[in-house]
Amino acid sequence: MNRALVFMIGSAAVLAAIFAFLVMSDSGRSRSTLSSEPLLMYCAASNRAVMESIRQDYEKEFHRSIEIQYGPSQTLLSSIEVTRTGDLYLPADDSYLKLGREKELIAETLPIASMRAVVAVRKDNPLAISRLDDLLDENVRLVQANPDTAAIGKVVRKTLTASGRWSDLDQATMAYRATVNEVANDVSVGAADAGIVYDAVLHTYTDLTYVKLPELDGTASDIAVGVLQTAKDSASALHFARYIAASDRGLVHYREHGFRVGAGDQWSDRPELSVFAGSMLRPAIEETITAFEKREGVNVTRVYNGCGNLVAQMKAGQRPDAYFACDSEFMDQVHDLFPEPVPVSQNELVILVPKGNPKGIRSLRDLTRPGLEIGIGHEKQCAMGWLTQNTFREGGVQESIMPNVKVQSPTGDMLVNQMQAGSLDAAVAYLSNAAGASESLDAIRITGLECSVATQPWAVAKESKYPQLAGRLFERICSAESQQVFAAEGFRWQELSSKASSDPVSDE
Repeated sequence: MNRALVFMIGSAAVLAAIFAFLVMSDSGRSRSTLSSEPLLMYCAASNRAVMESIRQDYEKEFHRSIEIQYGPSQTLLSSIEVTRTGDLYLPADDSYLKLGREKELIAETLPIASMRAVVAVRKDNPLAISRLDDLLDENVRLVQANPDTAAIGKVVRKTLTASGRWSDLDQATMAYRATVNEVANDVSVGAADAGIVYDAVLHTYTDLTYVKLPELDGTASDIAVGVLQTAKDSASALHFARYIAASDRGLVHYREHGFRVGAGDQWSDRPELSVFAGSMLRPAIEETITAFEKREGVNVTRVYNGCGNLVAQMKAGQRPDAYFACDSEFMDQVHDLFPEPVPVSQNELVILVPKGNPKGIRSLRDLTRPGLEIGIGHEKQCAMGWLTQNTFREGGVQESIMPNVKVQSPTGDMLVNQMQAGSLDAAVAYLSNAAGASESLDAIRITGLECSVATQPWAVAKESKYPQLAGRLFERICSAESQQVFAAEGFRWQELSSKASSDPVSDE
């Protein structure tokens, strides 16, 4: 064979091999950051069938072992508390996750689905059970799950205790079982005539059906998965948790198994979350976002700018997953994209002057003196500028001050830089802008004008592919550690009065 031809064929083979290696490396780049150690998950017995389907898909897709310990929700929680081991916990009712948080065992929770309390009977319902009184008949062999260890027993006891019917049902119960699956098994093999179970549990029992009792109407359990504080590799644990809660992965199986599920996030091996935030918020949130990226194993693209510019970008078609505005006015301008904003913090306008205040400036009125060179925010480009003009108008000094304004900047940081360079006598900016420049600048408070205070709202876009991921970032921003950073940067924290996003579990 011609040597040149052999060389060309050999070169092509080498290039093909290199290309294949690069493609494989790129596709597995985020996966390679995950630990190869198996994950240990504690899961309620009621979710066993669906979780086995999810585990099979996950292990096939990512070649990573998941070890799962099934049992009653309370028993599993007690085991976690005693052993202080494991990565994930999925109880049959999210009240156990709340208990876990109180015990500082749970770091994050991801909502998944819901299921309702019903009565399991044989397919043709031979005893014609239709209401609670039917279960009290001495000829009906009734079994339940232990209310001290199993979620179904706990929620049923709570509902019937409130209505005064629990004592009667307790006395009529032939036996208590450890798990809801054992209750269904008793009815299936004829060892019991009826058993109180979750509706979704009966998906795999073709010989059984269920009856909705009026007395149990509304008795349901919300299911969520929690990432344990003991997780050795949080990114790996959250990777599987996101898989379970993803609309096009785990929730597909949950729906097929008869659970009611919400929208969930779209699945991505390494999600790219985008956040628009006013420039003045950067010092307060940047470190929190960086830590969140590392813990979750995700990327957060943040765009810091004046809110006027950010709003213009969004109206031009750019769509971030979340928006943290410098003032409610600029959130209102994109309300159609972010319908549920939550007020987070407050920041106030101040007058910045050189250290020692050589010009003796004490109020807005002093900024009207002839010959002063003043810097303010640009009214169209940032919330700070818009708020400044409102404050000037309310203070009755707008026409007198504006002739002294030499600089209109899109961010407070730029004004601080010019103040430190000595090119301005004074600037009107946020207190947070002055926080990092206390050695060279003094801040004079603007008193008597409520309009000089800005409120910073956070919202998740209604079209976001990752509302749950954005919600967890918001939780981190609201953490005690984060609030301390906000305070150090000159912000006042708000009491959060509403959720950042709606309940993801639907009644479909």
